[in-house]
Amino acid sequence: MDETLARAGIFQGVEPAAAEALAQTLETVEFPRGHVIFTEGEPGDKLYIIKSGKVKIGRKSADGRENLFQIMGPSDMFGELSIFDPGPRTSTATTVTEVSAVTMDRPALRQWISTRPEIAEQLLRVVARRLRRTNNMVAELIFTDVPGRVARALLQLAQRFGSQEAGLLRVTHDLTQEEIAQYVGASRETVNKALADFAHRGWLRLEGKSVLILDPERLARRAR
Repeated sequence: MDETLARAGIFQGVEPAAAEALAQTLETVEFPRGHVIFTEGEPGDKLYIIKSGKVKIGRKSADGRENLFQIMGPSDMFGELSIFDPGPRTSTATTVTEVSAVTMDRPALRQWISTRPEIAEQLLRVVARRLRRTNNMVAELIFTDVPGRVARALLQLAQRFGSQEAGLLRVTHDLTQEEIAQYVGASRETVNKALADFAHRGWLRLEGKSVLILDPERLARRAR
């Protein structure tokens, strides 16, 4: 099985032969940057696993403002709620970069679940982790100021997408500053001010759609 797929939550704890058989039923799909994979409110009938690239998950408020819940990358799965709940999609998924993914529809996966209950257990664990992260995000919006939320978001993105570069940590997030603002639930101006302050203090260096973290310890303290 592809190593990226093998790390996906749906395959964790599933015996290799069953995981390989399930992987063989997945359909590969390719999306360009900026493509809307699905939209909040439309019927949901598939789950997706990312092989390469990044996808943002968010929703719009009644006044048109957008909030981002998740920035997903290789091995991440999304759209799984449609497997358990045939209701409309609760968010919109849009590609941040070019994306290669695999997908499976509800009937095919439910057939697998009926014979392999451990797959359902793994899906429920993924959903539970997603809910826990959502609860943490709500708490941050209430109890943490904007600079603290920006610092925490950068560290979370570093954990997911960071790479070592000459002893420093580079985070290639591929997000615009507007998208970072949507991710932390603040205005672009406030986020820009926080990033400029971090750069002035020597904690990081801004380089387009990536950040070079120079002092992760101070950034972590600011995130608390």
